[in-house]
Amino acid sequence: MDRLAGQIGGNPSQGKLHPMVEPFDQRQIDVGDGHILHVEQSGNPEGIPVIVLHGGPGGGCSPFMRRFFDPKYYRAVLFDQRGCGRSRPHAEVAANTTQHLIADIELIRRRLGLGRAILFGGSWGATLAVAYAEAHPEAVLALVLRGVFLGRRSELDWFYGGGVARFFPDRWAEFQRPIPVAERDDMIMAYHRRLFGGDRGQEIRYSLPWIMWENALAGLEISGSGHAPPDYARAFARLENHYFAHGCFLDEGQLLRDRHLIEHLPAFIVQGRYDMVCPPQTAWELAEGWEKAELRMVPASGHALSEPRIATELVRVMDGLRDAAQRGGRVA
Repeated sequence: MDRLAGQIGGNPSQGKLHPMVEPFDQRQIDVGDGHILHVEQSGNPEGIPVIVLHGGPGGGCSPFMRRFFDPKYYRAVLFDQRGCGRSRPHAEVAANTTQHLIADIELIRRRLGLGRAILFGGSWGATLAVAYAEAHPEAVLALVLRGVFLGRRSELDWFYGGGVARFFPDRWAEFQRPIPVAERDDMIMAYHRRLFGGDRGQEIRYSLPWIMWENALAGLEISGSGHAPPDYARAFARLENHYFAHGCFLDEGQLLRDRHLIEHLPAFIVQGRYDMVCPPQTAWELAEGWEKAELRMVPASGHALSEPRIATELVRVMDGLRDAAQRGGRVA
């Protein structure tokens, strides 16, 4: 279980996504507080465990996420976090905090008998991976992170306080349009009042511009605002806004402050050079001074997991860990 590499040498993989596989196990796990989580496992039941942490909060998992892991070697565990995807109740924010999610990961790890696991997460999933690792470092083999977000006020101000709007004034105007001018000094709370007003129709109406603002900036090439199914948009917007309105339920700067708790673990950070949602500065700060962290800045790439260069680099990391372990390497 511990035979993985701290360093990846050469270029053992071409970074091609692995073939799609079906889960060998799907289940619903009652984690308490009225929440039931959808959990699936794919790949090798005896393989090195990888816990996949999706973004958002509220994004949910997709079958595409299974393709980053060699199914002959890895045991990939995907789950939909509280309130989203196939977990129930849908769009629920009660008993839904970072601390609840950390406890859920630990419950799933123990319930499935995973032992130490690799954490694989991007964006909010990277936040949650670092938070969980700092709470349970003994349960972690390594971290593989993408598009790093650490939940700080400065990062929220960049995206919702007008920072990135300097690059996308047209998209920012669309995001602001549903909100009265008098309330635009705090877009998170302005949307919060409407996403939690108790009128489902209104919540859906305001969910769509919320999610489209992020979707429009996720890829390097912007190609229209697109659409999202109303129920998905409502869950995503409510959960994301709930977390952001509460500072991600973290002390300001907590994850960097407590990084010393995980500096003995290897970390591989894949960051789009032109990520407008989670700018590279945050990934740089997380990696700087962390001897076992390797920051891979990906050229001509933005934020999305599906961007070709981002996906390629993540597969290279996972295949590299596999290959190094097979040569007899270790994580720590």
